[in-house]
Amino acid sequence: MKVAFLGTGLMGLPMAQMLAANMPIVAYNRTPGKLALLQASGAEIAATPHDAIRASECVILMLSNAVAIRCVLLNDQVLHSLKGRTVIQMGTITPTESKAIRDEVVAVGAKYLEAPVLGSIPEAKAGELIVMVGAEPEDFRHNSDLLQHFGSEPLLIGPVGTAAALKLALNQLIASMTTGFALSLGFIQRQGVDVDLFMQVLRESALYAPTFDKKLKRMVEGDYANPNFPTKHLLKDTDLFLAEAKSSGLNLSSIESVRHILQKAIRMSLSEEDYSSIFAAINED
Repeated sequence: MKVAFLGTGLMGLPMAQMLAANMPIVAYNRTPGKLALLQASGAEIAATPHDAIRASECVILMLSNAVAIRCVLLNDQVLHSLKGRTVIQMGTITPTESKAIRDEVVAVGAKYLEAPVLGSIPEAKAGELIVMVGAEPEDFRHNSDLLQHFGSEPLLIGPVGTAAALKLALNQLIASMTTGFALSLGFIQRQGVDVDLFMQVLRESALYAPTFDKKLKRMVEGDYANPNFPTKHLLKDTDLFLAEAKSSGLNLSSIESVRHILQKAIRMSLSEEDYSSIFAAINED
Protein backbone atom coordinates (compact mmCIF):
# COMPACT_ATOMS: atom_id res chain seq x y z
CA MET A 1 0.00 0.00 0.00
CA LYS A 2 1.21 3.49 -0.85
CA VAL A 3 0.21 6.36 1.43
CA ALA A 4 -0.14 10.02 0.52
CA PHE A 5 1.10 12.23 3.36
CA LEU A 6 -0.10 15.83 3.16
CA GLY A 7 1.56 18.26 5.57
CA THR A 8 5.16 18.07 6.80
CA GLY A 9 5.46 20.71 9.50
CA LEU A 10 7.08 20.30 12.93
CA MET A 11 5.12 17.13 13.73
CA GLY A 12 4.24 16.03 10.22
CA LEU A 13 7.86 15.68 9.10
CA PRO A 14 9.03 13.14 11.72
CA MET A 15 5.74 11.27 11.39
CA ALA A 16 6.15 11.06 7.61
CA GLN A 17 9.78 9.98 8.02
CA MET A 18 8.70 7.21 10.37
CA LEU A 19 6.17 6.03 7.79
CA ALA A 20 8.64 6.31 4.90
CA ALA A 21 11.01 3.98 6.74
CA ASN A 22 8.34 1.28 6.69
CA MET A 23 6.32 1.68 3.48
CA PRO A 24 6.18 3.67 0.24
CA ILE A 25 4.77 7.15 0.66
CA VAL A 26 4.19 10.13 -1.60
CA ALA A 27 4.29 13.50 0.13
CA TYR A 28 2.97 16.97 -0.56
CA ASN A 29 3.49 20.24 1.28
CA ARG A 30 2.31 23.71 0.39
CA THR A 31 5.89 24.85 1.08
CA PRO A 32 7.99 22.54 -1.16
CA GLY A 33 11.23 23.39 0.65
CA LYS A 34 9.98 21.47 3.69
CA LEU A 35 10.09 18.22 1.71
CA ALA A 36 13.85 17.95 1.20
CA LEU A 37 14.51 15.91 4.36
CA LEU A 38 11.58 13.65 3.62
CA GLN A 39 12.77 13.05 0.07
CA ALA A 40 16.16 12.10 1.50
CA SER A 41 14.32 9.52 3.62
CA GLY A 42 13.08 7.83 0.46
CA ALA A 43 9.67 9.44 0.00
CA GLU A 44 8.27 10.28 -3.40
CA ILE A 45 7.42 13.97 -3.77
CA ALA A 46 4.24 15.19 -5.47
CA ALA A 47 3.82 18.61 -7.05
CA THR A 48 0.11 18.83 -6.15
CA PRO A 49 -2.28 17.17 -3.67
CA HIS A 50 -4.10 15.65 -6.64
CA ASP A 51 -0.90 13.94 -7.83
CA ALA A 52 -0.24 12.57 -4.33
CA ILE A 53 -3.77 11.22 -3.95
CA ARG A 54 -3.89 9.62 -7.40
CA ALA A 55 -0.74 7.66 -6.56
CA SER A 56 -2.04 6.36 -3.23
CA GLU A 57 -4.68 4.22 -1.56
CA CYS A 58 -4.72 6.12 1.74
CA VAL A 59 -4.36 9.83 2.50
CA ILE A 60 -2.94 11.08 5.81
CA LEU A 61 -3.52 14.72 6.71
CA MET A 62 -1.20 16.50 9.14
CA LEU A 63 -2.17 20.05 8.26
CA SER A 64 -2.27 23.07 10.56
CA ASN A 65 -6.03 23.61 10.76
CA ALA A 66 -9.39 23.02 9.11
CA VAL A 67 -8.89 25.96 6.77
CA ALA A 68 -5.71 24.36 5.44
CA ILE A 69 -7.52 21.03 5.02
CA ARG A 70 -10.21 22.72 2.96
CA CYS A 71 -7.64 24.53 0.81
CA VAL A 72 -5.58 21.40 0.15
CA LEU A 73 -8.20 18.65 0.03
CA LEU A 74 -11.77 19.88 -0.17
CA ASN A 75 -11.72 21.73 -3.45
CA ASP A 76 -13.13 20.87 -6.87
CA GLN A 77 -9.75 19.84 -8.27
CA VAL A 78 -8.96 17.37 -5.49
CA LEU A 79 -12.07 16.24 -3.64
CA HIS A 80 -13.46 13.82 -6.23
CA SER A 81 -10.08 12.08 -6.58
CA LEU A 82 -10.66 10.70 -3.06
CA LYS A 83 -13.25 8.19 -4.25
CA GLY A 84 -12.41 4.67 -3.07
CA ARG A 85 -9.66 5.88 -0.76
CA THR A 86 -9.32 6.32 3.00
CA VAL A 87 -8.63 9.73 4.54
CA ILE A 88 -7.02 9.80 8.00
CA GLN A 89 -7.06 13.28 9.55
CA MET A 90 -4.35 13.52 12.25
CA GLY A 91 -4.15 17.25 12.99
CA THR A 92 -5.86 19.13 15.82
CA ILE A 93 -9.27 20.47 14.80
CA THR A 94 -12.65 20.70 16.54
CA PRO A 95 -15.18 17.85 16.58
CA THR A 96 -17.56 20.03 14.58
CA GLU A 97 -14.92 20.65 11.91
CA SER A 98 -13.98 16.97 11.78
CA LYS A 99 -17.59 15.86 11.28
CA ALA A 100 -18.10 18.41 8.51
CA ILE A 101 -14.96 17.22 6.71
CA ARG A 102 -16.11 13.61 7.14
CA ASP A 103 -19.43 14.39 5.54
CA GLU A 104 -17.78 15.88 2.45
CA VAL A 105 -15.26 13.04 2.16
CA VAL A 106 -17.87 10.31 2.56
CA ALA A 107 -20.15 12.02 0.03
CA VAL A 108 -17.61 11.37 -2.75
CA GLY A 109 -17.23 7.69 -1.86
CA ALA A 110 -14.25 7.74 0.50
CA LYS A 111 -13.69 6.55 4.07
CA TYR A 112 -12.82 8.98 6.86
CA LEU A 113 -11.10 8.55 10.22
CA GLU A 114 -9.79 11.13 12.66
CA ALA A 115 -6.63 10.15 14.51
CA PRO A 116 -5.11 13.09 16.43
CA VAL A 117 -1.98 12.33 18.42
CA LEU A 118 -0.64 13.26 21.84
CA GLY A 119 3.10 13.71 22.14
CA SER A 120 5.81 15.84 20.64
CA ILE A 121 8.70 15.61 18.18
CA PRO A 122 10.77 13.09 20.22
CA GLU A 123 7.79 10.74 20.49
CA ALA A 124 7.02 11.20 16.78
CA LYS A 125 10.61 10.26 15.86
CA ALA A 126 10.44 7.18 18.07
CA GLY A 127 6.98 6.08 16.94
CA GLU A 128 5.72 6.47 20.50
CA LEU A 129 2.82 8.88 20.07
CA ILE A 130 -0.54 8.24 21.69
CA VAL A 131 -2.91 7.83 18.74
CA MET A 132 -6.59 8.52 19.47
CA VAL A 133 -9.02 7.40 16.80
CA GLY A 134 -12.54 8.50 16.00
CA ALA A 135 -14.04 6.08 13.48
CA GLU A 136 -16.38 3.21 12.85
CA PRO A 137 -14.99 0.04 14.50
CA GLU A 138 -14.51 -1.71 11.14
CA ASP A 139 -12.55 1.23 9.72
CA PHE A 140 -10.43 1.33 12.88
CA ARG A 141 -9.58 -2.37 12.61
CA HIS A 142 -8.75 -2.04 8.93
CA ASN A 143 -6.30 0.83 9.53
CA SER A 144 -4.84 -0.03 12.94
CA ASP A 145 -1.69 -1.62 11.46
CA LEU A 146 -0.96 1.61 9.60
CA LEU A 147 -1.56 3.74 12.69
CA GLN A 148 0.76 1.53 14.75
CA HIS A 149 3.70 3.09 12.90
CA PHE A 150 3.01 6.27 14.89
CA GLY A 151 2.17 4.64 18.24
CA SER A 152 2.14 0.99 19.23
CA GLU A 153 -1.40 0.96 20.65
CA PRO A 154 -3.88 3.18 18.76
CA LEU A 155 -7.01 3.71 20.84
CA LEU A 156 -10.52 3.71 19.40
CA ILE A 157 -12.25 6.48 21.32
CA GLY A 158 -15.62 6.33 19.56
CA PRO A 159 -17.22 7.73 16.41
CA VAL A 160 -15.82 10.68 14.48
CA GLY A 161 -15.72 13.73 16.75
CA THR A 162 -14.87 11.92 19.99
CA ALA A 163 -11.11 11.69 19.35
CA ALA A 164 -11.02 15.34 18.25
CA ALA A 165 -12.80 16.28 21.49
CA LEU A 166 -10.39 14.26 23.61
CA LYS A 167 -7.40 15.87 21.90
CA LEU A 168 -8.74 19.36 22.66
CA ALA A 169 -9.42 18.38 26.27
CA LEU A 170 -5.83 17.20 26.66
CA ASN A 171 -4.37 20.31 25.02
CA GLN A 172 -6.50 22.44 27.33
CA LEU A 173 -4.72 20.63 30.19
CA ILE A 174 -1.34 21.40 28.62
CA ALA A 175 -2.16 25.10 28.57
CA SER A 176 -3.70 25.20 32.04
CA MET A 177 -1.09 23.03 33.78
CA THR A 178 1.83 24.90 32.23
CA THR A 179 0.31 28.22 33.23
CA GLY A 180 -0.29 27.02 36.79
CA PHE A 181 3.26 25.70 37.09
CA ALA A 182 4.73 28.92 35.67
CA LEU A 183 2.77 30.99 38.20
CA SER A 184 3.90 28.87 41.16
CA LEU A 185 7.51 28.89 39.95
CA GLY A 186 7.50 32.66 39.57
CA PHE A 187 5.93 33.07 43.01
CA ILE A 188 8.46 30.93 44.90
CA GLN A 189 11.35 32.66 43.12
CA ARG A 190 10.08 36.04 44.28
CA GLN A 191 9.60 34.70 47.80
CA GLY A 192 13.21 33.49 47.97
CA VAL A 193 12.38 29.75 48.01
CA ASP A 194 15.05 27.53 46.49
CA VAL A 195 13.82 26.15 43.16
CA ASP A 196 15.44 22.75 43.75
CA LEU A 197 13.63 22.40 47.09
CA PHE A 198 10.37 23.45 45.46
CA MET A 199 10.80 20.76 42.81
CA GLN A 200 11.81 18.15 45.40
CA VAL A 201 8.60 18.66 47.33
CA LEU A 202 6.54 18.85 44.14
CA ARG A 203 7.98 15.61 42.73
CA GLU A 204 7.11 13.75 45.95
CA SER A 205 3.51 14.96 45.88
CA ALA A 206 0.34 13.99 44.02
CA LEU A 207 0.53 17.40 42.33
CA TYR A 208 3.51 16.44 40.16
CA ALA A 209 3.34 15.99 36.40
CA PRO A 210 6.40 15.10 34.26
CA THR A 211 5.74 18.08 32.01
CA PHE A 212 6.86 20.34 34.87
CA ASP A 213 10.41 18.99 34.69
CA LYS A 214 10.37 19.15 30.91
CA LYS A 215 9.65 22.88 31.03
CA LEU A 216 11.57 23.83 34.19
CA LYS A 217 14.98 24.47 32.59
CA ARG A 218 13.49 26.58 29.82
CA MET A 219 11.57 28.71 32.31
CA VAL A 220 14.47 29.19 34.73
CA GLU A 221 16.91 30.06 31.93
CA GLY A 222 14.44 31.99 29.80
CA ASP A 223 15.38 29.88 26.78
CA TYR A 224 12.38 29.17 24.57
CA ALA A 225 14.20 28.55 21.27
CA ASN A 226 13.93 25.40 19.10
CA PRO A 227 10.40 24.50 20.20
CA ASN A 228 8.73 21.13 19.89
CA PHE A 229 5.41 22.97 20.14
CA PRO A 230 5.34 26.74 19.57
CA THR A 231 3.30 29.21 21.60
CA LYS A 232 1.17 30.11 18.58
CA HIS A 233 0.02 26.49 18.21
CA LEU A 234 -1.03 26.27 21.85
CA LEU A 235 -3.00 29.50 21.45
CA LYS A 236 -4.65 28.07 18.32
CA ASP A 237 -5.66 24.91 20.18
CA THR A 238 -6.92 26.93 23.14
CA ASP A 239 -9.06 28.96 20.76
CA LEU A 240 -10.40 25.73 19.25
CA PHE A 241 -11.28 24.41 22.71
CA LEU A 242 -13.11 27.61 23.60
CA ALA A 243 -14.96 27.67 20.27
CA GLU A 244 -16.19 24.11 20.76
CA ALA A 245 -16.93 24.42 24.49
CA LYS A 246 -18.78 27.75 24.45
CA SER A 247 -22.17 26.05 24.03
CA SER A 248 -21.46 23.33 26.61
CA GLY A 249 -22.67 25.19 29.68
CA LEU A 250 -19.23 24.89 31.31
CA ASN A 251 -17.61 27.76 33.19
CA LEU A 252 -14.70 28.64 30.89
CA SER A 253 -13.24 31.53 32.89
CA SER A 254 -10.06 29.64 33.83
CA ILE A 255 -9.06 28.74 30.27
CA GLU A 256 -10.11 32.21 29.08
CA SER A 257 -7.55 33.64 31.52
CA VAL A 258 -4.92 31.25 30.15
CA ARG A 259 -5.79 32.45 26.66
CA HIS A 260 -5.09 36.06 27.71
CA ILE A 261 -1.65 34.99 28.98
CA LEU A 262 -0.90 33.19 25.71
CA GLN A 263 -1.96 36.27 23.79
CA LYS A 264 0.42 38.33 25.91
CA ALA A 265 3.26 35.94 25.04
CA ILE A 266 2.41 36.43 21.36
CA ARG A 267 2.55 40.22 21.82
CA MET A 268 5.99 39.74 23.40
CA SER A 269 7.17 38.25 20.07
CA LEU A 270 7.22 34.72 21.49
CA SER A 271 4.85 33.27 18.89
CA GLU A 272 7.44 30.96 17.33
CA GLU A 273 9.09 30.05 20.64
CA ASP A 274 8.34 27.08 22.89
CA TYR A 275 5.07 27.42 24.78
CA SER A 276 6.98 27.43 28.07
CA SER A 277 7.26 31.13 27.18
CA ILE A 278 4.03 31.36 29.19
CA PHE A 279 6.48 31.89 32.08
CA ALA A 280 7.78 35.09 30.46
CA ALA A 281 4.26 36.42 30.03
CA ILE A 282 3.46 35.76 33.70
CA ASN A 283 6.83 36.99 35.02
CA GLU A 284 7.40 39.85 32.63
CA ASP A 285 9.94 41.75 34.69
